[in-house]
Amino acid sequence: MSLSISLLRHGETTHGGFRGRLDDPLTELGWQQMQQAVQGTMGWTHILSSPLQRCRLFAEYLAVELELPLQIEADLRELSFGAWEGRTAAELMATDAEALGQFWADPYAFTPPQAEPMQDFALRLQRLMQRLPQSYVDASLLIVTHGGVMRYLLAEAQGLPKQQLLQIEVPHAALRPLHWPDQR
Repeated sequence: MSLSISLLRHGETTHGGFRGRLDDPLTELGWQQMQQAVQGTMGWTHILSSPLQRCRLFAEYLAVELELPLQIEADLRELSFGAWEGRTAAELMATDAEALGQFWADPYAFTPPQAEPMQDFALRLQRLMQRLPQSYVDASLLIVTHGGVMRYLLAEAQGLPKQQLLQIEVPHAALRPLHWPDQR
């Protein structure tokens, strides 16, 4: 057996827009979305989760339900959107349309004010992915995380150009297998 990884995005949260490091809870629908996403799935041996409650609380619940070990992993946090945290795309279109367009066109070339640069975000996730095979030998991981984390990991695994990162679709409670190039 080798390392197997599934990614699960959190469900709907109480607020929309660029949430990044804001620690919003799930709505009732968000909980239902996540429960439906994992219903009937079996075989995970460990759960890893972002420390933000929209991921962590469901991961804690699922770990108890499935009697699996849970690791809270700080590197699974969402990208920090800095001054854009809590704002919607519509709000930004009204006040800062050019900057939003630059970010959507190439998030590596444009960093929102006071935000985490994509290069730093990418390095954080690459380091995590390098650690996992050593920490989890012959394991099947469920990683409960965020849309940005999933987009980055899925784009890298598919070998997509960096500019196509935001074209990866990951709706709330999306459950996706990850075939990371260095998985053994």
